Amino acid sequence: MKFLVAWSSAPETRHEVYEAFAQMSDADDAADHPGVNLIGRWHDLASGGGILICESDDLSAVEAWTWNWNGVLDIEVTPVLDDDECKTVIKKKLGQ
Repeated sequence: MKFLVAWSSAPETRHEVYEAFAQMSDADDAADHPGVNLIGRWHDLASGGGILICESDDLSAVEAWTWNWNGVLDIEVTPVLDDDECKTVIKKKLGQ
């Protein structure tokens, strides 16, 4: 399954979050989300938020990753479909 994860930080924790993230090596980042394939991540530094798309067969792995950051970020996780997955669902619903 693919997930859209959106996060935002409060002004009083924003620089703490940026500092922690900036200090992470690629290995640290990978270790932060075992069982979750990060497809892409985009940041809005001005607002202290951002979004990412990830993929995992294990929702618990996605939730465990977000738990690592929920002390300093507000996080929302939403399951999403890509175009082909969406078309498949629609065609089934339409009996095609």
